[in-house]
Amino acid sequence: MNYFAHGRHFVDDPYFLAGTAVPDWLNVVDRRVRVRSHHAKQYLSVPDEPTARVAAGILRHCEDDAWFHNTRAFAELSLTLCGMLREQLPDDEGFRPHFLGHILVEILLDATLAADDPARLEAYYTALDRLDADAVAAAVDTIAPRPAANLGTFIGLFSRERFLFDYSDDGKLLFRLNQVMRRVGLPLLPRTIEETLAAMRPLVADRQDELLAQPSVGTRRARSPDNTDSTENSR
Repeated sequence: MNYFAHGRHFVDDPYFLAGTAVPDWLNVVDRRVRVRSHHAKQYLSVPDEPTARVAAGILRHCEDDAWFHNTRAFAELSLTLCGMLREQLPDDEGFRPHFLGHILVEILLDATLAADDPARLEAYYTALDRLDADAVAAAVDTIAPRPAANLGTFIGLFSRERFLFDYSDDGKLLFRLNQVMRRVGLPLLPRTIEETLAAMRPLVADRQDELLAQPSVGTRRARSPDNTDSTENSR
């Protein structure tokens, strides 16, 4: 899942919402820092309310990713999108199409959810604007095994940039994807990919309900949230 899918139901609980974003924020600001469910569980009942709510949001993120990445729809769409990218990038035999196939399922799901309820995306950012970013950063420093650099500053930037709105436009989405390519050291994507992004959108939208249908315990593959790693895509 990406930011909006994780946090869209919690716009009335800003620190919980922030917690759902923390693992992905850390992938941007300090990839050395990881927060797992076992870290968060230790702080669910602490007296400091921001810390407890951030911890609960982190735990929700880990639990969401544990089942989301195991859905049939996610696996099939990731493979399909990867194949579409390889057709457009025939000389790319490396990691880039696989990486993009994964994150584009999440990004385009966010775009679909935002298109269905644009007011909720506005409310998402309004909730972030209500946060004390330094309090969130302090909570993460308490919960995580090591401090994260510049998280408070980044939260303010994340809220001001409002880049989740860019996911609805193929050209703006390509710009955001190339920001990711620069950050992770992969070649930039050509403008021709815009047409491929447009073709991908209905594939993800058509399977929105499947992507968001949490499997029952009996059908879920055994996989601990602690072993999942949300792919940052702002990302």
